[in-house]
Amino acid sequence: MNPLHKCCLLVIALLASAAAHAGEFDFFETNVRPVLAARCYACHSEKTKPAAQAGLYLDSAEGVRKGGKSGLPAIVAGKPEESLLVKTIRGRHRDLKMPPGAPLPESEIAAIEQWIKDGAPDPRTGPANIAAEAPPYEWAKEKDHWAYRPLSSVAPPAIASKEWNATEVDRFVKAKLDEKKLIPLGRAPRRTWFRRLAYDLTGLAPSQAQLDEYLSDTAPGAQERAVDGLLASRAYAEQWGRHWLDLVRYADTAGDASDFPVPEMYRYRNYVIRSFAADKPFDRFLREQIAGDLLPAANDEDRRDKIVATSYVANSRRFGQTDREHYLTIDDTLDNMGKAFLGLSVGCARCHDHKFDPIPQRDYYGLHGIFESTAYAHAGLEHHQYLDRFVALDPKDSDKLSKAQKKMVELYRIVKKGEGSKPDDPADKRIRYLEASNELTRLRESFPEVPMAYAVSEGTPKQSHMLVKGDPTTPGPAVPRGFLQILGGQQVPSEYKGSGRDLLAKWITEDASHLAARVIVNRVWLWHFGRGIVNTPNDFGARGDRPTHPELLDWLAARFIEDGWSLRKLHKRILLTRAYATASGDSVANATADPRNETYWRFDRRRLSAEELRDTLLMAGGNLDPTPGGAHPFPPRGSYRFTQHRPFVADLDTYDTNRRSVYLIQQRFRRHPYLELFDGGDPNNTTPYRSGNTTALQSLYFFNNEFIHAQADRIAVRAGMAHAGAPDRVRYLYALLYGRAPSAAELAESTAYLTKAGHAVESAVPIENRNRAALASLTRVLLASNEFFYID
Repeated sequence: MNPLHKCCLLVIALLASAAAHAGEFDFFETNVRPVLAARCYACHSEKTKPAAQAGLYLDSAEGVRKGGKSGLPAIVAGKPEESLLVKTIRGRHRDLKMPPGAPLPESEIAAIEQWIKDGAPDPRTGPANIAAEAPPYEWAKEKDHWAYRPLSSVAPPAIASKEWNATEVDRFVKAKLDEKKLIPLGRAPRRTWFRRLAYDLTGLAPSQAQLDEYLSDTAPGAQERAVDGLLASRAYAEQWGRHWLDLVRYADTAGDASDFPVPEMYRYRNYVIRSFAADKPFDRFLREQIAGDLLPAANDEDRRDKIVATSYVANSRRFGQTDREHYLTIDDTLDNMGKAFLGLSVGCARCHDHKFDPIPQRDYYGLHGIFESTAYAHAGLEHHQYLDRFVALDPKDSDKLSKAQKKMVELYRIVKKGEGSKPDDPADKRIRYLEASNELTRLRESFPEVPMAYAVSEGTPKQSHMLVKGDPTTPGPAVPRGFLQILGGQQVPSEYKGSGRDLLAKWITEDASHLAARVIVNRVWLWHFGRGIVNTPNDFGARGDRPTHPELLDWLAARFIEDGWSLRKLHKRILLTRAYATASGDSVANATADPRNETYWRFDRRRLSAEELRDTLLMAGGNLDPTPGGAHPFPPRGSYRFTQHRPFVADLDTYDTNRRSVYLIQQRFRRHPYLELFDGGDPNNTTPYRSGNTTALQSLYFFNNEFIHAQADRIAVRAGMAHAGAPDRVRYLYALLYGRAPSAAELAESTAYLTKAGHAVESAVPIENRNRAALASLTRVLLASNEFFYID
C-alpha cells in the first residue's frame, strides 16, 4: 500500500472516530449538561463563591473525576450503580440527598445513568477552575495549644509560708492560693489523714493495728513510712489496678449482640494488678498493651505477660452479629486509646475532620490502618460461633491451638452454609454436612485445654480507606498508616512487614511522651484529690478545661519521666505534701471566691466507691477473702450457642465471690446491679472518674438488702464475741466502722438503743438471739450513716 493510500485511510479512521465521539458528546450535550447546569451548577461550579459546596465541581470533566471532600470521584465510568452522583440523586445514600428541594424527574436521572453506563464521555476538556481547598487547621496555631507544647521547666515559686515550703508541689499550690488571696484550712488530724490515706491507696479501711502503729509513731518520717507500707501492699495494686480497668472499659464479655463470654480476660485483669504491684514503668506498661507481642521478652514469664497485655486491644467492644461491624471495633480501640493514653477524642474524626481539635480524618484512618493490619481474637458471634485467633501462651501449644481454631472455622462455614441439611439434598452433600456437623460438635467439646489469651497478633499489613461519613459502603482513598500530625505525624514505612503497632507504641511513649506523661500525672492527682489539675481528664483538647496549675502539671510530668515513669514515686511526691494533709471542712469566704475548690484550699470529702463500700463490709464482717481472683466459672465452651435473642447473662449467685470487688464479673450487656447502683466503672465506655452520686435507692439498699443484713449480722457476732457489755460492744463497732471511739453522747445513745431494740424483738426472736439481733440492728444504723459512706 502506497503512502497516499495509508494517509487516506488514517484520515477516514480519524473522521469516523470523531463522528462517533461527536455522537456520544451529542448525548451529553443534549441530555446531561442541561440537567447539570439547571440543577447543580448553582452550588457546584466555579461561579459558586467562595467555593463549591463540599468541594465538588460539576462544571468540568476534571471536577467530576476528582469529586469533592469525600475523596471519591462523582462517577465511576461504566458503573452507574457504583457512582456517588447516582446514589445521591436517587436518594440511596445514607447521608447525602441532592438536589435540595424536589427530586430530579426519573427521565433526567435515567439520562445521567445512561451517560455513565456509556463511559461518561465528556467534551469539557479545559482544566477545572477548582478553588484551592483551605487546610483544615492552622498548624502553627494549633501546636501552640498548651497540651501539645513541650514540657516547660518552670522552677517552683518562692513563697513566704514556712509550713508550705517543705515540698515543691506545695510551693506551686500555695502560690496559687496566695494569688487568689485564699487562706487554706489547717491540717487534718493524724487519725483522719491516715484513714484518708489507707482508703486512697488500698481501698480498705485501716485495721486497728495499722492505725495504732501509725498513731504511736511520732518520730520524723512517720508519714513517709506509712505511705511506703501501704504502697507495698497487694491491696494497693488491686485498688489502683481498678482505676486503670475503669479507663480501659474492662469486661469479661465481648459486648456483641449475644455478649459472648471471654473466659480468658481475667488474665489481663491480673496482669494489670501485677504491673501496679511491681511498679512497672508506666511507659513500658503502655507499650505492652499496644504491642507486647512484638516487644523483646526477658524470659518465658515476661513473654506471657506481654502477650496477655495486648488483651487491652482485643477487649475492644464487639458489635452486631457478624464480622461486618469490625470497623466499629477498631473505632472503639482508637476512641479508647486516644482518651485513655493521650487525653484526646480521636474517635470524633471517624466521619469528618475533628471540629475542634487538630485531628484530620486522614489521621484517624492512618491509625485505623495499624489496627486493620492486626488480628483480633474472636470469642464468638451469633452468625460466627467459633473461636479464632486466640494466642497460645506457650510456644509448644501454638501449633495445636492454631490447627484447632482453623479447623473450627472451616467446619463452621460448612455447617453454616447448610448445603446437605435438607432431606432432599444430594446424598454426598448430606454426608459432608453431617460429618462436618458431628466433627464440629466434637471439636467444641474437646477443644485443646491450653493456656491462651484473648489477645491480638499480626495480621496482613494494609492501608485503611477513608470512609465517607464513616460509612463502610462508601470507601474513599487509601491512607498511609501513621500517627497524629499534631504529635509528629510519623508514618509506617511502606515496606514495613508488620502492622506498625510497635511503632505506634514508641510514638506514644517517646515522641509524644510529654502528652502521655501529662495525662497520667493528671489522673493520679485527680484520683488523690477528687479533681484534676485538668478537670477533663479524657479531653486535653480545645473543648476541655485548661489546667488550673499548668506549671505544677508540667513540673510533675517532667519529674515523673525523670523518675523512670514510676507511679510509686509520683504517689509519694503528692501524698507527702501539706496540700494532701489539708483538712476537709468549709470556709464561707473561700467557697465564695472558689466554689469548685480549684485552688485546693480544702480537701474535698468524697463518697466511697462501690468497690470500697463492698470490700469494707466484707472486711468488717471478717469474711473478706484476700487471695487473688482467677477465672470466672463460665460454662464449658461446647455447651453454649448464644444469639441476639438468647444472649449470655451471668447468674450472679454462680459468679459471686468474697474476694475483693475488683474480681467481680464485669458483663457488658447486663451490668452487675450492685456496681451499677453505686456508680461502678462502665464496661462499655472509659470511666475517667467515679461520679459519686447519692440516691434514695442507695439508702434503701443499705437498710434492706440481704447482703447488708448478712454482713451486719456477722459484724454483730464479732462485737458480741469480743466484748460482754453493751458499752464495750458499741466502742468496738465505732472503732471497726469509723476508726474512732464514740463520743460520750454517742455511747449513751447507742447503749440505750441496744436496750430498746432488745425489747422490740422479744416476741419475734428467741431469747438467746435477742442481743445479737439488737447489735445487728445498731450495726445497720451505723452502716447507713454518712460517716461510713464518706471519707474526710
